[in-house]
Amino acid sequence: MNKTLTIGKLAQAAGVGVETIRYYQIRGLIKQPLKPESGFRSYPPETVNRLHFIKRAKQLGFSLDEIGNLLDIDKNQCQATRLLAEQKLQEINNQIEGLQKIADSLIELINDCSTDPQSGCPVINALSGGQ
Repeated sequence: MNKTLTIGKLAQAAGVGVETIRYYQIRGLIKQPLKPESGFRSYPPETVNRLHFIKRAKQLGFSLDEIGNLLDIDKNQCQATRLLAEQKLQEINNQIEGLQKIADSLIELINDCSTDPQSGCPVINALSGGQ
């Protein structure tokens, strides 16, 4: 790919929607090229790589603000990048811990369903604040 791309071709090459590209421009993640008199903006081919970077970072759980920070870090500043990755990992581990507590509670409620049918449904009681 060595020629510039229209926004539609860029979206297709990166596997995102045109509106996603426009939103990323508003967020400052992608530079919006100047609009020439011909009427169509031309994006350099490296913008596809930037969009792939954003997509991969989102898949790892980074928010768009965090992705902006990652994009601002120089490629040679591994320590700064590592710190952001460690913070994200801690956040994800906290979420996993919270989800495990929820799963444990649901398991307990499900097990309670079969023990005493006369006292009503434990799941409904718990959700109603009755337990």
